[in-house]
Amino acid sequence: MTSKNHNRKPVRKYRVILVDDHPMVRERLAQLIKTQHDLITCGEADSLVSAMDLVARQKPDIAIVDLSLKKSSGLDLIKELTARYPTVRVLVLSMYEESLYAERTLRAGARGYLTKQEATDKIIEAIHVILEGQIYLNTRMSRVMLATFVDGARTRIEDLVGGLTDRELQVFELVAAGLNNQSIGRQMGIDHRTVETYRTRIKQKLAINNSKELLQYAMEWRMKQST
Repeated sequence: MTSKNHNRKPVRKYRVILVDDHPMVRERLAQLIKTQHDLITCGEADSLVSAMDLVARQKPDIAIVDLSLKKSSGLDLIKELTARYPTVRVLVLSMYEESLYAERTLRAGARGYLTKQEATDKIIEAIHVILEGQIYLNTRMSRVMLATFVDGARTRIEDLVGGLTDRELQVFELVAAGLNNQSIGRQMGIDHRTVETYRTRIKQKLAINNSKELLQYAMEWRMKQST
């Protein structure tokens, strides 16, 4: 007599990679994923270079990506990843609130956005939604973006900081962290004079007169993002 167990189809294990420059965050995510019968963590990375190498070797189904990585931007990784490996879905997990970054990451090729504050309760749901081919945003952000597309309503995404390009925003974030031009250049892999060009553009877009005002504005913005 044939056992019923022999008739069961094996459950597909979707392969997940974790890209975050904080080991404790990766460890927590790995533990959550381990509780799911259809998910498996197949690698971890902390930078753009190591993440691209990991994807090439492991061929994951989904990558969970932080926006702040070692010597690189998560936005740059998303663009490169979706261009070279379009079948790999990307879920962004970030400390920054959705109003500023969700639209940017979706334009870059991500399929969902989740803040780290929501991660414990929502990460598994977000992964499954994206694996089913859908976009994942929380309810509030979905309504905001729907309003933008339907009737052109202004939203917080369209504020002054939201008008910065991805590179300008990256410089702005590093200014907020207290880095000088040389340090920002090393972090981004560009010349310090190029950093100064970005700073000039940022000041023009934010209607800021000098570097002191830029630093103050950036630090105040950073504090708001962390609250």
